[in-house]
Amino acid sequence: MSNAQGSHRAARGGRRAAGRAEPPPPSPPPGPRPSSAPYDSAYAPTAVDARRAVAHAPTAVDARLVAYAPTAPHLDLRDQPSLPRQSAPVADPPAGGRAQARRAARRRRTGERPDALRRLVPQALVVAFLAGGTTAFVAADKAVRLTVDGVPRTLHTFADDVQELLDEEGVDVGAHDLVAPAPGEDLASGDEVVVRHGRPLVLTLDGQRRQVWTTAPDVDGALRQLGVRAEGAYLSASRSLTISRTGLALHVRTERTVTFLADGREHTLRTNAATVREALREAGIELRGQDTTSVPPAGFPHDGQTITVTRISSSRQVREEPIAHAVRRTEDATLFAGTEVVVRQGKAGARRVTYALRTVDGVPQQPRKIADEVVREPVTEVVKVGTRPLPSSVEGADGLNWSALAQCESGGRPDAVDPSGNHGGLYQFDIGTWRALGGTGRPQDAPAEEQTYRAKKLYVQRGASPWPHCGRRLYR
Repeated sequence: MSNAQGSHRAARGGRRAAGRAEPPPPSPPPGPRPSSAPYDSAYAPTAVDARRAVAHAPTAVDARLVAYAPTAPHLDLRDQPSLPRQSAPVADPPAGGRAQARRAARRRRTGERPDALRRLVPQALVVAFLAGGTTAFVAADKAVRLTVDGVPRTLHTFADDVQELLDEEGVDVGAHDLVAPAPGEDLASGDEVVVRHGRPLVLTLDGQRRQVWTTAPDVDGALRQLGVRAEGAYLSASRSLTISRTGLALHVRTERTVTFLADGREHTLRTNAATVREALREAGIELRGQDTTSVPPAGFPHDGQTITVTRISSSRQVREEPIAHAVRRTEDATLFAGTEVVVRQGKAGARRVTYALRTVDGVPQQPRKIADEVVREPVTEVVKVGTRPLPSSVEGADGLNWSALAQCESGGRPDAVDPSGNHGGLYQFDIGTWRALGGTGRPQDAPAEEQTYRAKKLYVQRGASPWPHCGRRLYR
């Protein structure tokens, strides 16, 4: 009921009280008055409006209504019973007749007027106070839309700013969460507040592992938020997978261009392989035996990388190689100086050697010895070396021209050998003649003095006949 209606009703009641005595109001029904009615509806019709405002407001509004309710004891009428007006008991007419009875009735009505006014004034104040409070509550109430992690809801609130709204709704936000508008922004009716909680994401992108935070609700949104190119990429989880508040571990391998050089050809492909070996398999290139790549097969192939495949083949080869024999020389005083006699002929030994042969892209490499085994031991050669001085002359041959003979036979060279290989030395001894004259070894290996000595001995035995073409030079 409005304030004007209340005033009009109070004035009307006053006029009735002044003109004639009102009959007493009916007594209330027995039993306690309901506590939900703070005052009598006959005197405060605005309580209906107040109850309508409370019905359309959240619980916080009820709390505010209680907070704004009057607390003065003389205004709290909830527990006051609605008492009927008391009329004076009807007594026997006093002596003096009806005139005295009318005067007594007027005095009773006059006495009742202050009591009625005293009841109407507090009730009118309560009605005015509740009407003004209800208007203030309706003005402070705000209808807002709160969306938390994609779940929207519309609610009423008396919060002044975004942070107060979040506190009322029990929404905690941290450093990695997104709040729009910002928590310190003012809040008005019709506003929308969006909250997205941050989620930890352990992201391994093209082999590089790092931890990031995202407010996206699913894998696809997180990839877009982080700027990861996912077309053709390998993902360890579905794009539609929801990321929980506890986070997610995600492996992403983007599509890359890799070039292989193998067998004289170039192979280029787009791949999201995790290793070089996988990319080789996609390119149809097989590694055999000892084949290698310029990047380890277990390595990660990067975008724009060129990888060379080296073909390697290997084999083994066994060779038998000689072992040279040793020579042991001993002095012999019975032999002329410069004379050597082989007592035991030396023999070479043999060893079996195993080599590893390797070719790289068809080019042979230096063999590598991997095994060595002696199959035959060498025999040491024993040589006697003469120490006896040569005689200075041979009787009957000293006066001849031996240098002219040597010049004619060999050109004066002690190590000369004829084309047949049967004659050698200054005087072209054959091996049999040389041995018969006491020589050892080969004549061309003996000193020039020994060769001349042996030639003189041969002349004493046979004259110049051993040198049919050059023998006459001895006499010049």
